[in-house]
Amino acid sequence: MRALGLFILALTVSACGAVPDFRRDTRVEPGAVPHIPNVEQPGENTCLVRLSANGSTFSPLPDRYYGGGCQAVGSVQLSALSGDAGSFAVSNIGPVTCPLANLFAAWARYGVDRAARQILGSALVRIETMGSYSCRNVAGTSRRSAHSRAEAIDVSAFVLADGRRISVKQDWDDGNRAEREFLRVVHGSACKRFGTVLGPQYNAAHRDHFHLEQGDGSFCR
Repeated sequence: MRALGLFILALTVSACGAVPDFRRDTRVEPGAVPHIPNVEQPGENTCLVRLSANGSTFSPLPDRYYGGGCQAVGSVQLSALSGDAGSFAVSNIGPVTCPLANLFAAWARYGVDRAARQILGSALVRIETMGSYSCRNVAGTSRRSAHSRAEAIDVSAFVLADGRRISVKQDWDDGNRAEREFLRVVHGSACKRFGTVLGPQYNAAHRDHFHLEQGDGSFCR
């Protein structure tokens, strides 16, 4: 009987040793707060598979929590996107959520690259941005911006294979007819994909970029 009791005790100790110790994953990094990661994230994994399948070059990033409602969770770092006939770069972009990255990749290919070739006669080689993640409020309010959750990208210009640079600030009103048409076409295309799109017609703060925001709405200005 004593031998049986020792055997059961040994099994119990062994089983306890097999329980995952999540405490190992709660180390605090600079600018982050401790959290327990999900064991499985099927939705996020599906998103990453889609992003890879559309030809994007990217790196998944660790979840970061900065406090005060600012975070970059389920985000990636984009380095290149795919067009119909080649890839193009994205400059000055930081963390973006994976769903936003997929929206951005589709818009860049079908809404921007194709418009560049059809309207301006040259392929896209780079999208210039003014950044993505930033822990800040919506201007003039106490409400956190979508940038504070890595759910928005500010696009400022498009560089073409023939060397031309089409700038929202310079060419929305002062570009030639084809350049103005191109910018309005890509703006309209963005409105069909993103929850919120803000541009020069919205206010002076957006005179030099398109604000592209993930979301369920359909606010387009």
